[in-house]
Amino acid sequence: MDEGKALKIRLTFSVILVGISLMFAAVVTDHWAVLSHRLEHYNSTCEAAHFGLWRLCTKQFYIQDKATKERSCGVITLTGDRNCSYFKHFSPGQSTEIFERTTQKEYSISAAAIAIFSVGFAIIGTICILLSFRKKMDYLLKPASMFYTFAGLCMIISVEVMRQSVKRMIDSKETIWIEYYYSWSFACACASFVLLFICGIALLLISLPRFPQNPWESCMDAEPEH
Repeated sequence: MDEGKALKIRLTFSVILVGISLMFAAVVTDHWAVLSHRLEHYNSTCEAAHFGLWRLCTKQFYIQDKATKERSCGVITLTGDRNCSYFKHFSPGQSTEIFERTTQKEYSISAAAIAIFSVGFAIIGTICILLSFRKKMDYLLKPASMFYTFAGLCMIISVEVMRQSVKRMIDSKETIWIEYYYSWSFACACASFVLLFICGIALLLISLPRFPQNPWESCMDAEPEH
């Protein structure tokens, strides 16, 4: 492998490591979406919730703004004491009644499972690219690029499943939630998809053999890779 190609691979791998870090941050944290419910009376307690792939956290605070036109919690702050519990279908001993009655657990299980596939693809791709730095093992760059591309695709599929889950919660007549927004864990997942997918394609292009530079030069005449 020549020095120019090795430098391109190292730069691409550095960006990929950033994408993997964002992916892990999204998977292990619980700030994908923030929800608030409808207020029946002013000067009452508002309950806000934020959740991720594995856990739901709730917090209660008082609303005293009588000038509020909509019966919602308004600006939500997540600082202070929180009550967090893992989803019942992942931890049978925990209680997540709010989440269980407002969304389908199949969406949560699907999003988590697809995210695990994304993590697995990223780990296998990293092993391949580290082995490719050894002599005569640069053929592992191609499968590594495909694994990173698959990891990015799985992550964006998990994001879409989570987005549909939140949308169904808000649209359902049985739900207590009327407002929501996506938080920083959701943004990390989207950013990891962009980095992993683009860098996976770039790594594949870098790993391809050099194309003939002149019309009369055949592939057999091209400079062989060492």
